[in-house]
Amino acid sequence: MDRHHWSRHISQLDPVSDYHEIYRILATHEFPWDMNQSLSFALYRTYAVPSIGRLLFETSEFTKRTQKRYDDTALILDAILEHGLASPAGHAAVRRMNQMHGSYDISNDDKRYVLSTFVVVPIRWLDKYGWRHLTEAERVASANYYRELGRHMGIKDIPQTHQQFAAFLDRYEREHFGFDAGALAVSEATLALMATFPPNHLAPKAIMNRFAKALMDDPLLDAFHYRRPPRWERGLAAGALRMRALAVRFMPARKEPLFARALPNIRSYPRGYDVARIGTFPPGCPVSQATVPHPQTEAP
Repeated sequence: MDRHHWSRHISQLDPVSDYHEIYRILATHEFPWDMNQSLSFALYRTYAVPSIGRLLFETSEFTKRTQKRYDDTALILDAILEHGLASPAGHAAVRRMNQMHGSYDISNDDKRYVLSTFVVVPIRWLDKYGWRHLTEAERVASANYYRELGRHMGIKDIPQTHQQFAAFLDRYEREHFGFDAGALAVSEATLALMATFPPNHLAPKAIMNRFAKALMDDPLLDAFHYRRPPRWERGLAAGALRMRALAVRFMPARKEPLFARALPNIRSYPRGYDVARIGTFPPGCPVSQATVPHPQTEAP
């Protein structure tokens, strides 16, 4: 399969009606590594909003059980991506997510902001570091995919287009980014976890920490009171990712989809998992905590 097999296939699809298929191809065939990295940075970015970062710190999930919380988030979203919102697995994943979110006082604006990061950050990442840019149809499909997910999450006043998502994200960050000690602790725990992911674990943790921060923009760094990296550090980090993109451009297209559950970063459920029973179970959650294999989501 030549490098442009999937982009030709996507060009035959309708981003209004086929948005799920388009997004699944982008995430599991065209850009699996980039999408995983950019969505991780999207979630990380939300910590800089104090109302979000502080809540994550107060739950202790992102500081005491960082690996499991990372895995749970990835696997819940993975089930929706693989099976669709109308499927039993997709329905169970959304229900699990809504149960967790419903146990806390989270504003609709904060939920809209988190949803916006999942649309905007991957688009901007691929514009900078992808082996190709997304087409307009692919950007529309990405926005439609998360609009539908947001609707199932009960989020109100969701932006209509990827441009509106971007405008909302930029405005929300200008108005709400700020320092919080709890959010900083969540940031530090997340950066420490990322340093353990293959192949990052082969480099000293301090180097990986500086590499990650070299990819961050100034408002994000300032929100955590991190130093701004010198220009040469930013250049090295960006150059490494662009060199990777150049190499990927000459590789054949991925024939088999790569879902999050198959990534080496996911390590909490070696015997498999049931998407309806993973995640956090704070007081008021109607499902008791358990971890059992499930035929649809059993680890390969």
